[in-house]
Amino acid sequence: MVGRTLCMLALGATLLAGPARAQVSDDVVRIGVLDDMSGPYADIQGPGDVVAVRMAVEDFGGTVLGKPVDVVAGDLQNKTDVGAAIARRWYDLDKVDAILGLGHSGVAIAVHGIAREKNKIDIVTAAGSTDLTGKFCSPNGLHWVYDTYALSNGTATAVMKQGGAESWFFLTADYAFGHSLERDAAAVVKRMGGQVVGQVRSPLNNADFSSFLLQAQTSGAKVIGLANAGADTINAIKQASEFGLMAGGQRLAGLLVLLTDIQAIGLQDAQGLLFTEAFYWDQNDETRAFSKRFEARHGKPPTMFQAGIYSAATHYLKAIREAGTDETQAVLAAMRKLPVNDFMTRNGTIREDGRMMRDMYLLEAKKPAESKSRWDLMKVVATIPAEQAYRPLAAGGCPLVGK
Repeated sequence: MVGRTLCMLALGATLLAGPARAQVSDDVVRIGVLDDMSGPYADIQGPGDVVAVRMAVEDFGGTVLGKPVDVVAGDLQNKTDVGAAIARRWYDLDKVDAILGLGHSGVAIAVHGIAREKNKIDIVTAAGSTDLTGKFCSPNGLHWVYDTYALSNGTATAVMKQGGAESWFFLTADYAFGHSLERDAAAVVKRMGGQVVGQVRSPLNNADFSSFLLQAQTSGAKVIGLANAGADTINAIKQASEFGLMAGGQRLAGLLVLLTDIQAIGLQDAQGLLFTEAFYWDQNDETRAFSKRFEARHGKPPTMFQAGIYSAATHYLKAIREAGTDETQAVLAAMRKLPVNDFMTRNGTIREDGRMMRDMYLLEAKKPAESKSRWDLMKVVATIPAEQAYRPLAAGGCPLVGK
């Protein structure tokens, strides 16, 4: 039933989206969760993101300034036209005040522009392209959990520092997110004296990586950088093990790896893999308490996307309360004024380009013998302070900076 409802939302948005209509205020604060609900990223964002936002609303009391808070969900189907159509319908017809999630960089970039046009809010919690705070930055759009610069900077730097990683080959998802991830990681490799000996682009939601892995193997590169995510990362790592790439002396660098990915791969193949994240469920008492509640609702602990969208929704509601109104510009001003404090973020701030500044963490997949339970899969190797994790403000090319 849920899947059917989500598909109908997407279809209805595609058919009904049309010219912008005059915005009529109502007495409901409405949050839209627009994500991959049925494709390769559904497990790491999607339905779990909806659960997290509903938890945030419930924990806030279900109302703000006396207005009920409503949550709607839609499946962007990893298609920019579908995601943009849903966003336009929500903003124009369904009186959605803010769209969260946006787990596809092409869709996120499109909705960034639509929200600005409609004077609405979008908070990207699942897409990663740094262009969202660069050439496509928007005064109405925020980038909340992570970006490709932070992932690449953390993981590629750690792998390069370990030595024996002077040559890299990239296996890249062929759309905006993958291109951004490869670009940012390659820059780190070159800055630290390494070289990129090749790359190959694979289609999204690819099942067979054999031809791509063969190219990586024959390149002789010491490190194969996986600039992909979700099911694509899982399949690539499993098939790399079957091909004997690691046994032959090559090393994998997962540039976006999440908890559910490690569980699906298994520690036998994933052990020792280094990657960068914004959250791990077993960091402290607060993260464990939230994760226990989330797992009771969703059946598994939260990924960083699902924890992050709870954080974003909560801060949005706090800002409405602080502003004394749900008017867009007043709420955005309050979001930038208030520090971000919750179970996953301490004293986070929102930069001029829309980047929410928070610490990141270098994680390592445990060895099978180290794991004590089904979800005891990682360990935190290092904390990367926000100012070191993210691209410098002046380097992003955001046209809003300095204005």
